[in-house]
Amino acid sequence: MHLLYQNNEMCISDLELTLDFTQTKTSRHITYLKNSGLLGYKKYDLYVFYFIKEEVYEIVRQVIKFLEKDQQLRDDLEVYQILFSNRELAANKVKSKKWSESR
Repeated sequence: MHLLYQNNEMCISDLELTLDFTQTKTSRHITYLKNSGLLGYKKYDLYVFYFIKEEVYEIVRQVIKFLEKDQQLRDDLEVYQILFSNRELAANKVKSKKWSESR
C-alpha cells in the first residue's frame, strides 16, 4: 500500500520485483486490497495498474503518514526508485511507449 501511495499506481510485476515476492503472494495481497474497496485498477496493453481509490485516499494517507518511519517501508521505496531508474519496471515500458506514440 505504501508503494502505491508513493507512486500513484503500480502493476503486479513491478510490485513483485520491488518487494521480492512471488506472483501468487503479490496477486493475493492485491486481491485482498481490491476486494476491500481500497484499490481500483486500469488496463494498459498487457499491464494492469493498481491505484488507491480516491474515496479512501485520505484515510490511507493518514495511515501511511503514521507508518512512514518504518524502515522496511523506506527500504521498499528505495528499491523501487533504483529499479525505476534502471528502467527495469513495467512502468518504464508503458511510459516510453506513451512517449513514442505521442511523437
